[in-house]
Amino acid sequence: MTRIIIFAKAPRAGFAKTRLIPALGPEGAAKLAHRMLQHALSCAAEAAIGQTELRITPEITAPEWVGTEIGPGIEITDQGSGDLGERLARAAQRLIGQGEPVLLIGTDCAEMSAALLRDAAAALKQKDAVIYPAADGGYVLLGLAKFHSHLFCGISWGSESVARETIERVHRLGWSLGVGPLLHDIDGPGDLQHVPEGWL
Repeated sequence: MTRIIIFAKAPRAGFAKTRLIPALGPEGAAKLAHRMLQHALSCAAEAAIGQTELRITPEITAPEWVGTEIGPGIEITDQGSGDLGERLARAAQRLIGQGEPVLLIGTDCAEMSAALLRDAAAALKQKDAVIYPAADGGYVLLGLAKFHSHLFCGISWGSESVARETIERVHRLGWSLGVGPLLHDIDGPGDLQHVPEGWL
């Protein structure tokens, strides 16, 4: 079994998808964030490769989550403090230390699918790591069967070099790596062309 860990912000106006506010307004950006959260959860459920864990910010008792349906069978945990690298590392290390491979994803990719998640889980049976790069230079998915903090420390998160640098670090560790298809995140107004019809 492979654990799918989804990192998500509460889909509330002015809190999630703030870079889309100039194009969609606070409520429109929050509506899209909610739709993308539901899409990620649906893909994980359909993939049926193991437990789905939703690592959120702020914590689930915060008012930002009121009215957001998570659905049954989802383990909800708090992302905790630190930069993105620290939060990703904390999540991966805990599970891999228990012998459970992980797929780390966010909610920004409308092209994510159950089939892509199953492909990544299958790749981890043969590889130490798998990465699905994003067109903006980041990555949409990072799958790990091993853990090393080097993959997360000192990365310029949000830059165009995140995927490239992560791949280089995997190679320096001497790990085997599977590279999946290039996908698109929806972060800024220019990315709205990748939003499926009916989501806005």
